[in-house]
Amino acid sequence: MILLRPANAVPRPHVPGVVLRPPSPSDTEPLGRLYYESYDPGVASASLEEALDDIALTFDGGYGVLTPSLSRLAWYDDQLVGALLVVDRAPWQGTPDCPFIIELFTARSHRRQGIAKLLLSECSGVTVALRVTDDNAAALALYRAVGFSLPG
Repeated sequence: MILLRPANAVPRPHVPGVVLRPPSPSDTEPLGRLYYESYDPGVASASLEEALDDIALTFDGGYGVLTPSLSRLAWYDDQLVGALLVVDRAPWQGTPDCPFIIELFTARSHRRQGIAKLLLSECSGVTVALRVTDDNAAALALYRAVGFSLPG
């Protein structure tokens, strides 16, 4: 299902020790590892190699043009603990004509600490959309808590 959040001021939670910065292609290795480790086996990718390829494709524009001004990586000390990857427009039919969140994930060891809300607050100044499965109760609760709803 597609969810949309209009531009609005989402409070920026304080997450002690977490520093945000835009992603760059030099982050492919740690980002690919976190992407692979953040999901159950086979959900996002079948192998670490596939996850790394998927992240490289993200930087190459395979899912739309990555928007550095909206995308963020969350670091705790020298450990990557979360990522928000946003493209200018999603390349898939049936998606709204606005920036689109293609990925939001956090390290299993750092979940339920406000990192996802912190990452999502970085794109609160623009209307954004994302896709989520309707059986992902935790993600739906998070997205609704920060203002996402069905379009229309």
